[in-house]
Amino acid sequence: QVQLVESGGGLVQAGGSLRLSCAASGSSFSIVGMGWYRQAPGKQRDLVATITTGGSTNYADSVKGRFTISRDNAKNTVLLQMNSLKSEDTAVYYCNIIWRRFGGLVDFASWGQGTQVTVSS
Repeated sequence: QVQLVESGGGLVQAGGSLRLSCAASGSSFSIVGMGWYRQAPGKQRDLVATITTGGSTNYADSVKGRFTISRDNAKNTVLLQMNSLKSEDTAVYYCNIIWRRFGGLVDFASWGQGTQVTVSS
């Protein structure tokens, strides 16, 4: 099983920046993909950004040009740099990892515990 630990959320004024971090731990696994999702009160959980092992990225239209996802393969860590934050970015942010056991063919998904990001206007 893969466990995820998130950090970096908090309260920031509109226009400010925050950096989220998510570290994956476990044994005998390889990561297929990593990403961030967010869920605002009363809304569904939506994709924010994803990154593949090769470094290809994908962003929600609402965060393009403001957020940057990156990863450290050696540390099994994914980061989300959030700049020019807006009040509508307020949500709980969840890290997501797609992983596979060594020699396995089945992909599994693990989620972080969630970290609150609040942007005051």
